[in-house]
Amino acid sequence: MKLKFYSPLLLSGLIALASLSACNQNGKTAVDAQDSVTAGPMSIEPLTESEDFPDAKLTITDVKTEKVGADSIKLMYAFNVENYELTKQTMDNHSGECANSDKGQHIHFIMDNKPYQALYKPENTITLPINSEHYLLSFLSRSYHLSVKSPDASVLVHFKIDKDGNYVKLDKPTEPMLFYSRPKGEYAGKDTQNLLLDFYIANASLATDSYKVKVDVADTTFTVDKWQPYFIKNAPMGDLNLKITLMDASGKELTGDNTSVERSVTLKQ
Repeated sequence: MKLKFYSPLLLSGLIALASLSACNQNGKTAVDAQDSVTAGPMSIEPLTESEDFPDAKLTITDVKTEKVGADSIKLMYAFNVENYELTKQTMDNHSGECANSDKGQHIHFIMDNKPYQALYKPENTITLPINSEHYLLSFLSRSYHLSVKSPDASVLVHFKIDKDGNYVKLDKPTEPMLFYSRPKGEYAGKDTQNLLLDFYIANASLATDSYKVKVDVADTTFTVDKWQPYFIKNAPMGDLNLKITLMDASGKELTGDNTSVERSVTLKQ
């Protein structure tokens, strides 16, 4: 299966690749997976992801609540990690190429598709309002923030905090969902050279004849049909806007919970 990028804004820049390109029925240009998507000095390059942790497993073992005032609660999570070592530095073919945590491997804790918290111990405490509903995705991450995508390396839960402040687990989500992970926050110096672009898919498989993800990076748009990470290279300094959107096999954007996410990161000299 080949990964294709679709970039209607870049036709003029891809004329030199005409022999490798083909126009699809929507009039967009399709570029082979070996080529990067380029917009001026910026390029977006797919990464070959190593499969170093096929047996890694993450589970939630306990959830406790504690009332905080009249309108919120503390929610305390305990996780169990198997066949994966938190706080260890990841040593593979991409280590050292992008921003890395000196604290090592960790858990990405994503509540309601907001920027994740990095957990270096298998536990976390957050505060949530009563009478609220939430989605929590947690997954194992390499030290340089690339998600581990093996089958048991993540856990997705749907729950609510009822009017009395109780944690109520709802039915396990079955709808296709998309969660944003990287890039995140601020980057400075050499860390601006390669920005890791990574997201997480739930209840769906990407393929040429199935679900796809549309990615907008600044004024560059491309569509992927394979779940893999990317490097954004030579992005301009300042604020960089990103958006990821889950689409069906026909290219129609999905609606509903966790199907589209926008984010902005900052690059500094």
